[in-house]
Amino acid sequence: MMRNSKQHERRRAAAARFAFTLVELLVAIAVIGLLLALLLPAVQMAREAARRTQCKNNLKQIGLAFQLHEDQWRLLPTAGGDWGSAPTYINGQPATGVKQMAGWGYQILPYIDGQAAWKGGDGTTDNQRQRIAVGTAFPVFFCPSRRSPATFTYSDGYISQSGQDLVTHALCDYASNNLNDGTGAIQGILFGSPLGIRDQLDGTSTTLLVAEKRMNRFWFGQSRSDDNEGYTGADDWDMMRSANLKPAPDTNEETSENGYGEFGSSHRSGFNVLFVDGSVRHLSYQIDQTLFSRLGTRNDGQPVGDF
Repeated sequence: MMRNSKQHERRRAAAARFAFTLVELLVAIAVIGLLLALLLPAVQMAREAARRTQCKNNLKQIGLAFQLHEDQWRLLPTAGGDWGSAPTYINGQPATGVKQMAGWGYQILPYIDGQAAWKGGDGTTDNQRQRIAVGTAFPVFFCPSRRSPATFTYSDGYISQSGQDLVTHALCDYASNNLNDGTGAIQGILFGSPLGIRDQLDGTSTTLLVAEKRMNRFWFGQSRSDDNEGYTGADDWDMMRSANLKPAPDTNEETSENGYGEFGSSHRSGFNVLFVDGSVRHLSYQIDQTLFSRLGTRNDGQPVGDF
């Protein structure tokens, strides 16, 4: 009996050495909570870094598409006609150059694996082809920090045959420069002939081609004039912005302000910019406005300096 009693006491003593008291358990929980609190921001930062890299890759693909377009046609894509311009088909085939009224997003489709949508899919009329083209979403046109590929369906008044039937438009998170003044790397056909690399007189490495555009995320999925025509949009807020306006981060507020004209993004530190030479830079929202305006102009002859 005495031997069993001593063995029992030894087991109790050993169990006591390895058991947690309530205080020790609470301390352990507090330490784990602190570690998780420290780890979560690091995970979020890593995810945002990955999304920002993907956004840069999107712009690099867009830049390559511009270069391939220039290689084939000896001209860069144009900004198309005005806001109400649908893709133009002649004898069932996509028009090119000054005959194409849709904007640059549509014109680069053959170079981003969008040949089928560019041709209008299996549509047998121009209206059917237009509906297929404007409604086909491409991931390359969307920054993952902001949203997944998205569309907006409404009666647009120019593809809608009755003025009331609905048309789905695939949207876009990027825009070229400069809206309504013809000073940027590309220009609307109302300003003159299409431009080429030779027209980038200030240098291809310092002339903005395409960048992220500022938006108000509160209104996603609702009718907004800078997020409804989509990637086929012409010389309009959807696909053309102005470097003469100060870039800023996205908003998410129930206000009438929704980023008219500015460049910007959902990234905290700044926004990604594609230059005519195909390079992509991440610029701060605090960039000097005079400098940014010069980056947005192809031929003002003004020095740029470091940025």
